Amino acid sequence: MMKAASFLVAFYVLVPLIIYLWPWTLAYAVFAHLLRVPYFIDLTRPEYVLNHTCNFYLEPEQGVRVGVWHTLPASHWDEAAGKGPEWYRGTLGDGNPVIIYLHGNVGTRAKDHRVQLVKILSTAGFHILSLDYRGFGDSTGQPSERGMTTDALHLYTWVERQSAGSLVCLWGHSLGSGVASNTAVKVQEQGSVVDALILEAPFTSIGEVVVNFPVAKLYTFLPGFELFLWNTLETNKLLFSNEDNLKALTCPLLILHAEDDDMVPYHMGQKLYQISVRTHRERSKDVPLEMISYPASRGLSHSNIYLDPGLSKSVGAFLHKLRG
Repeated sequence: MMKAASFLVAFYVLVPLIIYLWPWTLAYAVFAHLLRVPYFIDLTRPEYVLNHTCNFYLEPEQGVRVGVWHTLPASHWDEAAGKGPEWYRGTLGDGNPVIIYLHGNVGTRAKDHRVQLVKILSTAGFHILSLDYRGFGDSTGQPSERGMTTDALHLYTWVERQSAGSLVCLWGHSLGSGVASNTAVKVQEQGSVVDALILEAPFTSIGEVVVNFPVAKLYTFLPGFELFLWNTLETNKLLFSNEDNLKALTCPLLILHAEDDDMVPYHMGQKLYQISVRTHRERSKDVPLEMISYPASRGLSHSNIYLDPGLSKSVGAFLHKLRG
């Protein structure tokens, strides 16, 4: 009993010391990219977990190679057998909406809740491109906010060239919401606007999540600890500020958030929606803006919104407004 108590005390003291001495450890904790779950999955063979899917790689920067899965809409399932990356690429201009899925931290593009969401969207008639950022899955390099945004922007630009005018949407879940809104801002800075931005369980900024994380709350009584965390995130150049991004973005927006989200508080999604409404009103932009809330009684929490049987219909209805 005494040994266990001593270990807990030592661990409690060591955590802030480790972060102070090696600030990069906080970034590794935020990304959790070294937890490459599910283990023992060959990412070059997506058919083990996801049908009608092709694996390929892109090089957003010299020396960096990122893995992508392209899952076809239902209309192409019957003809996909035996086809390779070039054939898959050719289907992107078929008029079906294309969704670039930017996942959260921990794990790879093969993680179960991500695969289940892709299956639903594929059945609903969408192309889905699932990206593992640099350092995640079998992608090379080390993750950073700048690098992950570069990866997503490179994929978006690549898809735009192949899509022949089809709708191209960015869908970001959790940490991926920050990547998605960063990417949308980059596109807007280049003089264009993304067709749609879909944010699932989005936060206001990564710092707001970190300082409210249960482990961090154990240290809140220490003077200056919250400021210490913010400064460490700044040292690591980790902002992922959806709040600031939505003050600038004028693209169509759909937010999905569960009231019982135990990782990213529901009120953050509400705040982001209100910011976006205000931004569009100030800039006289009349585009679809929606927030779908899921009652706590449904138990969807942070990663299970895909279990909503009406999800594909809701997303389809939102994207249908953009066609008009």
